Amino acid sequence: MIPDSSSIPVSNLSAEHIEDIKLAASKMGRVDRREFQATMAAKYCGASARRAETLFGWSRAAVELGLHEKRTGIVCLSVQALVSGRTLWEEKYPQAAAALWEIAEAHAQQDPSFRGPLSYTRLTAARAIRELKHRGFADAVLPAASTMADILNRNGYRLRPVLKAKPQKKFRKPTPSSPTSAARTTPATTQASRV
Repeated sequence: MIPDSSSIPVSNLSAEHIEDIKLAASKMGRVDRREFQATMAAKYCGASARRAETLFGWSRAAVELGLHEKRTGIVCLSVQALVSGRTLWEEKYPQAAAALWEIAEAHAQQDPSFRGPLSYTRLTAARAIRELKHRGFADAVLPAASTMADILNRNGYRLRPVLKAKPQKKFRKPTPSSPTSAARTTPATTQASRV
């Protein structure tokens, strides 16, 4: 419960403390920031948005909204925050996306180490677009190659070269002139051979 602003005196805060509170508020997201601002306004400003604006330099409207959210328990989300952002291609064209996943699964291979859920694929973005065109999807529905690469990466299909098998290392053949490949002789046998 937020106390009445007339019964609580304004706290005397040092300039360092005020700067710390401002810094903490600047590092938060919208809803968390409003909640923090309302808490600080209730604690240090007697739940007055005007005092918080003067003391901390915050928007009076944001502090008032935070105080109302704290009082009612209802968090306000702006309509712009709910509908902003571009719709993902997969959500915009679900039939084309389903066909793309079918194509990607046909070209996918599990990570050879089995450590992660990623599938490696030989499917490139350009080839995915060609195969979707071959299946009858219009050019207006299909994204650009760079966007198609982002879509594949976002959904766990990483373009990697798939190794068939690692060839064995070639070992050096011993040669008589090589000091490392010649048979080592002990000094006793060398002297015996001279006599």
